[in-house]
Amino acid sequence: MSDFKQRLQHTKLAAPAFNALIKASEAVHTSGVDPKLVELIFLRVSQINGCAFCADMHSHDLLKAGEDQQRLNTLAAWREIPFFTEQERAALNWAERFTDLKNPDGEKEDAAFALMKQHFSEAEIANITFAVAIINAWNRLGVSMRPQVMRRS
Repeated sequence: MSDFKQRLQHTKLAAPAFNALIKASEAVHTSGVDPKLVELIFLRVSQINGCAFCADMHSHDLLKAGEDQQRLNTLAAWREIPFFTEQERAALNWAERFTDLKNPDGEKEDAAFALMKQHFSEAEIANITFAVAIINAWNRLGVSMRPQVMRRS
């Protein structure tokens, strides 16, 4: 069984880098992209990466923002159910495509980009791509440093 204790106080030991990542996250949240969509992307990428801290935080934030519990429960299966808009589907597909980089496929990436262009401006695509990059960075910190997930009542 794994030890669930935090490994290091990385937020203090690398405070300048940590604070810069917070600023980057804030920039994405104020970029003009729907904040709820950014949180959906953050949650889905966190699920893929197995980051318990981020998955807990973003699901909680989405619930506080009024997100439907059933959509949260089924986010991992978003392709299989009709609960997500075409815009959300394009963004989730984009996020998934650039979270797992092990098997690049230029045709699928081009198709994903074409779908994004149908639903978002170029600035929104750029900001959504930064959102994907930022949550992947947070997830790598969460998985490697193991910040504690506290039980919510």
